[in-house]
Amino acid sequence: MKIGIIGLGYVGLPLALHFAEAGTEVYGFDIDSTKVDMINGGRSPIRYIPNERIAAANAKLTASNDPAGLSAVDGIIICVPTPLTHQREPDMTFILSTLDLIGPHLRKGQMMSLESTTYPGTTDEIICGFVKKLGFTIGEDFYVVYSPEREDPGNAKFNAATIPKVIGGTTPACLAKGKEVYSIIVQRLVEVSSTRAAEMTKLLENIHRSVNISLVNEMKIVANKMGVDIFEVIDAAATKPFGFTPYFPGPGLGGHCIPIDPFYLAWKAREYGLNTRFIELSGEIDNDIRNWVLGRIMDGLNGQKKALNGSRVHFLGIAYKKNIDDARESPSIWLMEAVKAKGGVISYSDPYLPTFPKMREHHLDLQSVALTPEYLSSVDCVVIATDHDDFDYEMVLRHAKLIVDTRGRYRGQAENVISA
Repeated sequence: MKIGIIGLGYVGLPLALHFAEAGTEVYGFDIDSTKVDMINGGRSPIRYIPNERIAAANAKLTASNDPAGLSAVDGIIICVPTPLTHQREPDMTFILSTLDLIGPHLRKGQMMSLESTTYPGTTDEIICGFVKKLGFTIGEDFYVVYSPEREDPGNAKFNAATIPKVIGGTTPACLAKGKEVYSIIVQRLVEVSSTRAAEMTKLLENIHRSVNISLVNEMKIVANKMGVDIFEVIDAAATKPFGFTPYFPGPGLGGHCIPIDPFYLAWKAREYGLNTRFIELSGEIDNDIRNWVLGRIMDGLNGQKKALNGSRVHFLGIAYKKNIDDARESPSIWLMEAVKAKGGVISYSDPYLPTFPKMREHHLDLQSVALTPEYLSSVDCVVIATDHDDFDYEMVLRHAKLIVDTRGRYRGQAENVISA
């Protein structure tokens, strides 16, 4: 069996590597020619994936920006972005353009799996609709499944092979074919009755996180006003052996999943005349916490008799979580742009992102600054936005005039630290 992976990013590339390491031939397709050249040259485009792993897999893994090669594969797995529009509606552009691109190269007998997070009904309405227009009979000469990604970038404990994988088929024959493909690498497959059930499973997982992170962020504001350390409270509550799962506050929701995916369900629910109040509320709280952090930066500067306008504000970390190089939907970037809009002079340090990444909606001409005592002393405020383990927090504490800590690194125990 030969597998085709479409999209060699944070989801597709690890998946391709697992198949290749299992001895399966993999044809990886991506429109980014730079990424394709890096992979074929044995270099990793993702920092937490070592070059050695790419090079070792190259005996079985071929990357290309030519979709014609997909005609030779038996299973096609689509791992492309599913962002939101400015109106918080699903943007299917990447899925639709992918189908148009690969359509001429599909053949009878292939299995197609969508892994991108999306609203219930996407596989039936878009993927199956497209396949039928090509003249295939689903479940007889072409097979369609939905199996949501559960990748956690930078997590050394779990990976695509060890995380149980949910899968739903359009027909029983589709499900059987999908299981045949994924069982090559996945230790445990979790079958559900339909692609819609699989699509909603992924949304429930992310909505659960979104609501609980928003809850603990709201609790952080309340605790701060009452002079209570929210991290101490979370640690104490987590000693309860049942009925409580610890979530930790920060500067807001981040990453490609948690701030986006819940609104896919909210949008689809409106088609059925339903309002998803928890989802909408978590989005509102996320906006509130970002603005609250911005206010804490201004409060800290005011305490030094300085205005935000003209002050130098340095951000530690622009990735959406620590120890990875993924800045998609990062609250750090929202805060940087908000500070800049109010006249602040912004800079950042992030060992995982030496140059501000190319993004669809954010454009800052910045380079990561090396942290030195001299540089820390020269800025008016340091914001701990992403708490990478690589940072020397003791040096930051000694030399920064003001630290706004959104991640609880210092617990507000020093005079130059305020919690946010």
